Amino acid sequence: MNDLLQIKGRIFDIQRYSIHDGPGIRTIVFLKGCVLRCRWCCNPESQEYRIETMTVAGKPKTIGRDVTVEEVMETVEKDRGYYRRSGGGLTLSGGESLCQPDFARALLAVAKSSGINTAMESMGCAPYEVIERILPYLDTYLMDIKHTDIKKHEVFTGRKNDLMLENARKIAESGKTDLVIRVPVIPTFNDTPQEIGSIAMFADKLPGVHKIHLLPYHRLGQDKYDGLNRKYLMGDVLPPENEHMLMLKKTVENVSRLECQIGG
Repeated sequence: MNDLLQIKGRIFDIQRYSIHDGPGIRTIVFLKGCVLRCRWCCNPESQEYRIETMTVAGKPKTIGRDVTVEEVMETVEKDRGYYRRSGGGLTLSGGESLCQPDFARALLAVAKSSGINTAMESMGCAPYEVIERILPYLDTYLMDIKHTDIKKHEVFTGRKNDLMLENARKIAESGKTDLVIRVPVIPTFNDTPQEIGSIAMFADKLPGVHKIHLLPYHRLGQDKYDGLNRKYLMGDVLPPENEHMLMLKKTVENVSRLECQIGG
């Protein structure tokens, strides 16, 4: 265990007292690096593994720092009482946690061994052998499935989705973690009943999967693109109306047996 504590990784934020990204009150550790380039990404500072400078409120801010598992766990342990009372714990996010598999595995293993609930928000975009090494230390896998159409997925994210869909099947079949499917609902990309229904029907066939979360698109990360001197490609796209989200939720319920919620 001491060896795991000294493994280093690169993060860009730690968020305490979160009620999203897993059950209960959680501490979310945001890892640097991602293989996708989703047009709507609300954390563009997560995409590059390298340490960057981003302008925030008119001042330069360094984004990214190298830490050990032990240093991260010092922060995570501060809220153990909240985890115990709420059923919460540690969640890894990003970026894509699987881009730093040794660091992610070590963090989850140390947390799990100390009795802290673990979760990971991930697209599953890595060889299954990488994911398989992490599953024993993961209570909940929050897996993004953005589209079932391979070509449209590639146009909007920069990558095809065949590996991710196959990994979803393998993770579900392993029975080693609670797999929850999450869908970012993005106008112009996947917000039609046909597209959401297709994802729901795919998820409904995964053994042991009972929950799907519809996450409405928002513009909260738009200013970060300016701070990174990057163009925000979704500038003309409006967030979906609540009525539209409720309609999509009803679509999921009509085509599947999944428990569907908006947000997550």
